This record gives sequence, structure tokens and C-alpha cells, in this order.
Amino acid sequence: MKKVFFAAFVGIICICNSCTSDTATTSSKNTEVEQKNLAANDVVMKAFQTGDVSGIDSVVADDFMDHTDRGDMKGRDSLKSMVKWMHTNMKDMKMEKKLEVAEGDYVWTRMNYTGTSDGSMGMPQGPYDMDAIELSKYKDGKAVEHWAFMEMQDAMKMMMPPAQQPGNKMDTSKKK
Repeated sequence: MKKVFFAAFVGIICICNSCTSDTATTSSKNTEVEQKNLAANDVVMKAFQTGDVSGIDSVVADDFMDHTDRGDMKGRDSLKSMVKWMHTNMKDMKMEKKLEVAEGDYVWTRMNYTGTSDGSMGMPQGPYDMDAIELSKYKDGKAVEHWAFMEMQDAMKMMMPPAQQPGNKMDTSKKK
């Protein structure tokens, strides 16, 4: 009796496992379009890491729109300029991809950026360590729009003078 019970129990576990594994595998697979979008996203990220914009034309649409805090930047050439500028002015910038998700025409990437700012781009001069969500929309395998969303605390630190940043002594002298 124990042998029959044990065989039945093992059989049930195998059936449950096969159902669970099948569902998990199916839900974690991206469609062909999503895979193409993820690959295109990697090309853009690589350009920011290396400064090499040669792959941009193949994965970014001519009418690409980057929605920035300085207003909308239109065109693939504006993205190439930004890549070159950042690679020149933030030489020690490190980018770490924490999470990447593709769903339909969109790719979300949770990034961590570290390095030293030269004081340009509205960032105070000195070291930085910030998290952001990079969101890109794709059409026919090419990026057509981009948004970046920063951790609110990181954004606030960049807007404040260093003396007023959390952890620093605030200048409380009264000016007349």
C-alpha cells in the first residue's frame, strides 16, 4: 500500500511541477517584437557607455522624440549629441542595469548611475549616485520616444546648492 501511495504522490508532484514550469516558462518569454525592442535598447545603452554612436541609426527612428526636463529634443541627431556630450563631460560615469522589462512597444529599464559631475547639466559638481527609470517606446524595432524618471530624492539633491543638501550644514546666516 505504501508503494502505491508513494507512486501516486510522486505522480501528482510531477504533474503539478510540469504545469507550473510550463506556465512560468510561457509567461517569462517575450514576443519576437519585444526581444527586438530589448536588443535595440541595449544598442542605445551601449552607446552611452562607450560614446560610440555608430549603432544609433539602426535602432532609433529619424523623428525620435526625447522628452527631457529642458523640453522635447527631436531627432536622432539630438540623441547622438547627448551621447557624445555625456561621454565627454562625464568621463567616469558608470551605468548599471538593475531591471529591464519589455511589454508590447515599451521597454522600461531601471538604472543606477554613478560618477563625478563637472557641475553642468544642473547637477552640482562632485560625486553622484542616482537611480532612474528609462522608458522608451518602439515602433518597427526603432525607438520613437524616450522619457527618464529620477528618484525624487536624487532630483532634489541636484537642484539644491551643496550646503543645503541633506547631511550638510545649512547656511543659516541672515542676509540683509
